[in-house]
Amino acid sequence: MTAHPLSLRTNDLRTKLIDHNFFSDRTLYGLSRDEVATVVGQWWHPLSNFPRFLSQLIAVVPSFEVQTAVSRILFEELGEGDPQRAHPIIYIDSMTAAGFTKEEVIGAPRLPATAALIDGYETSTVEALSGLGYLYGTETADLAMVSGIGKAVYNVSQCDRLPWVDIHVQQEPGHVNAADEAIAPRFSQDEEAAITRAAEQMWSLWIDFFAQFDLAVSRSA
Repeated sequence: MTAHPLSLRTNDLRTKLIDHNFFSDRTLYGLSRDEVATVVGQWWHPLSNFPRFLSQLIAVVPSFEVQTAVSRILFEELGEGDPQRAHPIIYIDSMTAAGFTKEEVIGAPRLPATAALIDGYETSTVEALSGLGYLYGTETADLAMVSGIGKAVYNVSQCDRLPWVDIHVQQEPGHVNAADEAIAPRFSQDEEAAITRAAEQMWSLWIDFFAQFDLAVSRSA
């Protein structure tokens, strides 16, 4: 059996994440500049940790085919040989150009749900199957999350474009294809279940990540 991509894409927890109240236009366009700064500062932590997660996953997956699929994502995340095109650098440049200070972008301490999310990514790469679940779960929800945060930033900054959003629109289809390839090998029923459980755990952690902003956005919800 395989952890079929379609079954994971239609998973209830993935749907709950991408349909989270935080991503409603009523919420996103109701956030103040300071509230958006809080979100921007918390997003930095999983963003800057993601290349580390990918490198750890490459180290534990057993086949060269899967290592190659994951390495394609890592190569793009780190700028395809140009550090100025690395996603964390593009994020800093985009958000400071939108009017946030560098301290607001990268200097905020982790909130509890953010810390739990990072811990989840770290522990997932103890073995390959859970790491693959986290990878696939990320790549099938990432663009929706990025687009939502981008809307909020556009609204409070009136900037014309965000290269951080643009590069996700450009690269994310390839990342999803690479994630598909990473879970393409045939797995036993137990292995498939382990991948699915890990993806569900990751989606739950992301749901908690956005739920931690509920108090900040309650007036617009």
